[in-house]
Amino acid sequence: MSRRHANVVNLDEVSAASGPKVGSFASELKPLAREAGARALGCTHHEVSPGQAAFPFHWHSANEEAAYVLEGTGLLRIGAEEVAVRAGDWISFPVGPDHSHQLRNTGTGPLRYLCVSTKQTPEICGYPDSKKYGIAAMGGDKLWVRALFFEEDGKGYFEREPDAEPK
Repeated sequence: MSRRHANVVNLDEVSAASGPKVGSFASELKPLAREAGARALGCTHHEVSPGQAAFPFHWHSANEEAAYVLEGTGLLRIGAEEVAVRAGDWISFPVGPDHSHQLRNTGTGPLRYLCVSTKQTPEICGYPDSKKYGIAAMGGDKLWVRALFFEEDGKGYFEREPDAEPK
């Protein structure tokens, strides 16, 4: 199928990629914004099966996100609250721990939604349930750094610095 324009893409023209399938985490993703040539704005179509969530409960330090529910029903965890969501709902996720979020399919059919985000780099994500942090930095489409740290691994700022060793 030929594209009408490099910056125009139809959902049917984008191949689905499987997100990680671990326990109750599974989804099919279609990166619409990237396929249409976007650089500073992201938009991904998510399809999540009943009982599943695409991602763990998390927050962002740099990138604001929003979701628009296209089809199905779900339970949104946002901050300390849980909110039922359905088709037609627009959800904003400002940055910071107070806006930690996760969307789980509570219906009997697929939960389909668009997730829109800014594309700031570097990005730090916090995961309150598992007490970990992820960092990522990119240059263009190239991933420079991606790492995961657990709170209990906390080391001192000068740990492993040769000039910090006692003399």
